[in-house]
Amino acid sequence: MVQGDYEEFKKSVFSLTKIDLNAYKEKQMRRRIDSLVEKHEMKDYRSYMSALRTDREIFDEFINFITINVSEFYRNPEEWKKMDQEYVPELIKKFGQNLKIWSAACSTGDEPYSLVMCLSKHIPMNKIKINATDLDKTVMAKAKVGLYADKSVAGVPKEMKDKYFTKVGPSWQISDQIKSHVTFKEHNLLKDTYEKNYDLIVCRNVLIYFTEEAKADVFKKFSASLKSGALLFIGSTEQIMNYKDIGLKRRSSFFYEKE
Repeated sequence: MVQGDYEEFKKSVFSLTKIDLNAYKEKQMRRRIDSLVEKHEMKDYRSYMSALRTDREIFDEFINFITINVSEFYRNPEEWKKMDQEYVPELIKKFGQNLKIWSAACSTGDEPYSLVMCLSKHIPMNKIKINATDLDKTVMAKAKVGLYADKSVAGVPKEMKDKYFTKVGPSWQISDQIKSHVTFKEHNLLKDTYEKNYDLIVCRNVLIYFTEEAKADVFKKFSASLKSGALLFIGSTEQIMNYKDIGLKRRSSFFYEKE
């Protein structure tokens, strides 16, 4: 294990980045950070913190490494089928075509771009707007480029892949038409304020890395950000145990509705 005061290191990280490492599961996060420190052949956290403050490359690597970026288009296809056939038509009926949608912790853009494609079957393209946020500027930069490996696009329906993707070497480039409907912005789920009156919030397979307290706080804030009758779409690895207490009702394993 890397030498030094990890508690002091966490405080320094917060001071430098406003990322609160206390909100993450310690054993898992510390192991990830230790591997980075050892990679740079440093013996203690103090030396590594000094490098974070002075070396942009090491700083960017650190941010990219501690934020979890495992993403793919149309993850859990059956749930996206429900979204397409049941929930999107229902939201349009309730709130009209100008839906206010937030893709939180959007990583490399797979999820907000999936949303645009899903909505395009029901709403004219010029009415589709997705707010996409993440803590990590590096992954959002990748999202704006929109170049994806085979594995990431494996779940994209064939008609959407043919229409909106171009093969570039071993990768797939998503069209500018889809990209133009997503606005990316930096946002820290644990620290920043949440906008209100959303019709749909999508946040999937990110909160599993948070402590139970941090997770509960985020779900409570999501609920407060939704309109009555609006939906929250979460990941297969997540559950909201106290959903009734925070004003939600469970529609299915992945979908919760604001009471």
